[in-house]
Amino acid sequence: MGEELKVIVFKLGHEEYGIDVDKVQTIERMMPITRVPKTFSFVKGVINLRGVVIPVIDLRGRFGLPEAEYTDQTRIIIVAANEMEVGFIVDSANDVIDLNTDSIDTPPDVVGGVKAKYLQGVARLSDERLLVMLNLSEVLNRSEIIQLESLEG
Repeated sequence: MGEELKVIVFKLGHEEYGIDVDKVQTIERMMPITRVPKTFSFVKGVINLRGVVIPVIDLRGRFGLPEAEYTDQTRIIIVAANEMEVGFIVDSANDVIDLNTDSIDTPPDVVGGVKAKYLQGVARLSDERLLVMLNLSEVLNRSEIIQLESLEG
C-alpha cells in the first residue's frame, strides 16, 4: 500500500502538474520581477518577498514550452529544494489533492513537450485526468542554473 501524498496542482497550458506540498512555501499572485542580467532566458529575475530576495523561473521557459501572457490566474509558487528558495511562474495553481504514491507511474520520455528528467512520474487521477509530478531536484539542477548562485550572494 502506497503512502498518501498531499500535492499542489498547477497548470502549464493544458497539462496539470503536481509538487509535493511539503516543498511549497507559499503561492503568490504575479508581482514585479527585477530582471537580472546574464541569466538564462527562463530565469525571469528576482522578487522581494517579505524581505527575502527569491529568484524566479518561468517554468514554461524552463521546459522549453512556448511562453504565454501573464493573466489574473498566473501564480508564482515559492518552493524550497536543494537548500534554496525559488519561485516558479505557472499559468494557474488552484488545487490541493491527496494522492496515493501507488498511482504514480514512471514517466514516458516526454510529456506535453517536457523531458522525462524533469518529471518524477505521472499519476492517473481518473480515466481523463493525468497529473505530471515534477522532479524538483532536476528542475532546480544547480549545474544548469549556476547563475542563480550569484544571486544568493
